Amino acid sequence: MTDDAAARLRALAAEVDAALAALPLPAHPEPLYAPVRYVLAAGGKRVRPALTLLVAGAFGGEAAHARAVPAALAVEVFHNFTLVHDDIMDSAATRRGRATVHTRWDEPTAILTGDVMMGLAYRLLDATETDRAADCRTAFHAMVARLCEGQALDMHFERTPDVSVAQYLDMIDGKTGALLDAALVLGAHVGGATPDAVAAVSAAGRDLGRAFQIQDDLLDLTADPIAWGKPLGGDLVEGKKTFLLLQALGRAEGAERTWFARAASGGLPPSDVEEARVRMARLGVLDDAEAAVDAYVASGLQALAAVPDTEDGRTLRTLAASLAGRSL
Repeated sequence: MTDDAAARLRALAAEVDAALAALPLPAHPEPLYAPVRYVLAAGGKRVRPALTLLVAGAFGGEAAHARAVPAALAVEVFHNFTLVHDDIMDSAATRRGRATVHTRWDEPTAILTGDVMMGLAYRLLDATETDRAADCRTAFHAMVARLCEGQALDMHFERTPDVSVAQYLDMIDGKTGALLDAALVLGAHVGGATPDAVAAVSAAGRDLGRAFQIQDDLLDLTADPIAWGKPLGGDLVEGKKTFLLLQALGRAEGAERTWFARAASGGLPPSDVEEARVRMARLGVLDDAEAAVDAYVASGLQALAAVPDTEDGRTLRTLAASLAGRSL
């Protein structure tokens, strides 16, 4: 990433942080709104609101950027709401180096925190000044449904013996791609993009979501353990049906397929993770995953060619190119 693009993204993250801190959240009841403030103050790269602001600015300039701020905040608040509920479902004790809401408080508080954050996201969306408010609401409603569908499919796959790669990609399009899609589409609407350009950035969100998730699957098995921050092979140990495991099951035969089927039906012991990596490498699964990431990034960038070649447009494409290798 260029120094200019990195500086621009830091400035956008700081803008989003300041806007979140300035939200007029009620003080009462404190047991509800203290966790909301806790979540929104946790920081992060603020990638999703940056996408909204960059697209709006590329199509409509500084005025569109300013009008898009509430929509960008809606995207970020909604994203953080999903994390609060995800942490409950995953029994996660920490998030971004801090105790999760259900750990620091309790599960009922975490559920209510997520609920009120979802309502806040809708209020922020409605506060966005645009003559395409109906289009923005339609895009947001579609995102909510697709994201929940993707999460439901992800959980369902844990209990489903046979899952195809196509089914897995459909799940990714909801669980990971839907919010990226919405972030881009909201910015395009506020910026005044043509219908064809809106459709193009929507397609980019889908492809970049696929690239990110497949790269995440790959890193879980091949990353530097220190940089990854957790033991490698966690997906295999948990028995998650990732792109890598599904590809391995599709390619392996006989005893080797039976070996991989153990992971799909209950998970592997941690001692077998390295052998799984070696077997997948021999089958060409790791190379295929890398190729898929590259292909989806390329497709996403091609779709983003519909975004004007302004400073914001160029920063957007730089950010998009880096998404597959970075944590969201």
